Amino acid sequence: MLNQRIRLLRQARNMSQVELANRLGVTKQSVSNWENDNIQPSIEMLVKLSAFFSVSTDYMLGIESHEYLDVSDLPKEVIAHLRQIIDDLRGNSAQKITV
Repeated sequence: MLNQRIRLLRQARNMSQVELANRLGVTKQSVSNWENDNIQPSIEMLVKLSAFFSVSTDYMLGIESHEYLDVSDLPKEVIAHLRQIIDDLRGNSAQKITV
């Protein structure tokens, strides 16, 4: 499950394995090995991956099926705007959300 999550999250950002490796300070071979389920990232790297992709470690490990985005460092107005975009994408634009 972890290998699939790493690959899907990387691809969702239109990143190559090389780009992800550079951002995390590891080799392309490390990313390839994680995605091919040859080796597992260390706990430290799992935390770094989770932070990079703004998801929980539980999500990365497949314990949790919902993907969450960390918006804690964004202003409330931006968060409200993002919620509206998400509602629009879900087809719930008639539902008003307050922060």
